Amino acid sequence: MILREIIRGIKIKKFDGDDGVEISGISIDSNKVKEGYLFAALKGEKTDGHRYIESALGNGAKALLVEDPPERSYPGISVVQAGDSRESLAKASANFYGNPSKELCLAGVTGTNGKTTVTYLLESIWKEEHRNPGVIGTIEYRYGGKRVEAPMTTPESLDLMKMLREMRDSGVDTAAMEVSSHAIDRKRVQECHFDAALFTNLTQDHLDYHGTIENYYNAKKRLFTELLRASDKKDKFSIINIDDPYGIEIAKEAPGTVITYSLRDKSASVFAESIKVSEEGISARVNTPWGTIQIKSPLFGEHNLSNILAAVSAALSLGSSPGAVEKAVAGFMTVPGRLERVENPLGFQILVDYAHTPDALKNVLLAVRPLTGGKVILVFGCGGDRDRTKRPQMGAIGSDLSDILIVTSDNPRTESPEAIIDDIERGVLESGAPDKPYFRVSDRTEAIRKALGMARERDTVIIAGKGHEDYQIIGTEKFPFDDRTAARDILKEKLN
Repeated sequence: MILREIIRGIKIKKFDGDDGVEISGISIDSNKVKEGYLFAALKGEKTDGHRYIESALGNGAKALLVEDPPERSYPGISVVQAGDSRESLAKASANFYGNPSKELCLAGVTGTNGKTTVTYLLESIWKEEHRNPGVIGTIEYRYGGKRVEAPMTTPESLDLMKMLREMRDSGVDTAAMEVSSHAIDRKRVQECHFDAALFTNLTQDHLDYHGTIENYYNAKKRLFTELLRASDKKDKFSIINIDDPYGIEIAKEAPGTVITYSLRDKSASVFAESIKVSEEGISARVNTPWGTIQIKSPLFGEHNLSNILAAVSAALSLGSSPGAVEKAVAGFMTVPGRLERVENPLGFQILVDYAHTPDALKNVLLAVRPLTGGKVILVFGCGGDRDRTKRPQMGAIGSDLSDILIVTSDNPRTESPEAIIDDIERGVLESGAPDKPYFRVSDRTEAIRKALGMARERDTVIIAGKGHEDYQIIGTEKFPFDDRTAARDILKEKLN
């Protein structure tokens, strides 16, 4: 494709060179540049792509997309200087890959918690209707029989457009994508044309990046007020949880057809009645603009009913039949690392969950408590180099809502595990329930071993924070570690 077509629509401050040069690819990594590439120099948190221009040119780049003017001229090289290199990269990537989101039915899901479960539910519904869905999210990217481990929830715009093009070319017709606040803020999804945008909830998270909850909220809101509004799709839907106060605010500004959902508010477009939550799962009657449907699900917990309502609202809005929705929800068993059971013959439950925010941990504990005949034993930690203010909050929640608490490491990264536990412990001691059994065990394997050693018949052991992750980040290195595998290995020791 010639450069002129790739940079069409970009707000260019200055251009030098030949806009008719043939471009064979685009890269933001100078090491991956090949002959005839356009190199996009992005400014990141830890480095600046402008520092690698010489490396990119040495590898064969024929054009540069920059935000700052190069320090010297490069004869024979086309230089595109734009005001915002991230926004420009999104536009260039969409142009290069033929705007694939315009050819798909695309639903974007944002919110602090529930995104992964909602996308999995949507995939299940669409498969029930014999559509060919794709999913982009926290656990993995999958489409057309392909599964790719997800290095981040929402890919960089260049990778995202390439993936959406591969999806479409492999026959995918419908896609669900988790849209993180980082992705919105860094303009990774800037050129995505959504058919529907979903908001699940908003509670404290990522304040190490956004600074304030208001900034975090405003980033989420932009999925509706900017991205969905700018979509070229004819029919657009805003799917919003109005049990959340932030959802009520978003609904006031949301574009397209606004479909609200609620567990409590009967003024919502979609609301649940006759709710029953037990160890067998969830049942409810759900009233929708498309008629009443009966929900039966093996998932448990009120928070999962809210996730089901989100998926039901989006699927029906995008043309799914009520019958297909009922059948798919009934057959949907689990999401990896979301209240995932580790089976054992010892008479107690072991559940692994990704809960790594105060609200998510609270929801998991509230869901499990009524289903536990004995004690709730909680193992959790908090990630290093991330929002420190949520640590004491999670300590207080864990202490209040469990019977035995074991605080351990999560992904400590470059922080001291003991210092992280100190932060969590402040919340435990201030919770009013410090007299409950409470232990500090910084080694995560040993913490899980201690929990399983204390568990008795009818107890529930919750191992929270990492969920589906199969690694632990200590310092700057990743080491193999999986809560589910660790629990199974310890059970084998107990049973031998």
